[in-house]
Amino acid sequence: MSSDSLALLRKNAGQDIAALAKEHFKHDLQDSDRDALKSAASKISTHVTVGSLIGLGLGAFLAFRLRRTRMQMFNAFRANEKPTHVKFADGREEAIPDMTPFLRPSTLGDVAAYTFFGFGGLFIGGETGILTGSASAGRTISRDSESSERIETAFRRFRADVLRKEADALDKRRGVTELLGL
Repeated sequence: MSSDSLALLRKNAGQDIAALAKEHFKHDLQDSDRDALKSAASKISTHVTVGSLIGLGLGAFLAFRLRRTRMQMFNAFRANEKPTHVKFADGREEAIPDMTPFLRPSTLGDVAAYTFFGFGGLFIGGETGILTGSASAGRTISRDSESSERIETAFRRFRADVLRKEADALDKRRGVTELLGL
C-alpha cells in the first residue's frame, strides 16, 4: 500500500517540478495572488486533517459499537437454553457439541475491527476532507476575478512548462524498454 492512499500522507510532486512551480509562483503572481494561494492551500490541509481525525474517531466509535453488539448477542445466545441431544426416528440419541466457546468474541476480532474500521474512517474522512477543502479553496481563489485570472494564467504557463519537460525527457529516451522504465 502506497502512502499516497491516505490523503493525510500525500506528498508533493518531484523536486524539479516543485522548483519550477516556485519560479512561476515568484514571477507570474502578485503578492495578493500568493496570499490567496497560500490561504487556499492552508484550507485544504486543515480540511484533510480535520476530516481524517473525524473519520478516525468515527471508525473507532463504530468498531466499539460493533464489539458491544457482538458481546450482547453472545451473552443472549449463551443465556438461552440450547438442546443438548438429538433423538432420531430410529430411537438413537446423539449429543450436540457446545458451540458457545467458538462464538465468543475474541481479542483478535476486536483488534481487527478497530484496525479496519479505524483505517476505513481515516480514508473516508481524509478523502471527504480533500473534497470539502478543494471546494473551499476554489471559493477562496475565485473571490477576486482579476486575481483568479492571473492565477489561472500562471497555472497554464506552469503546466505548459511541465509538459515541455516531460516531452524533453521522453525525447531523450531511445527504446521502448527505456520508455517503460524496464
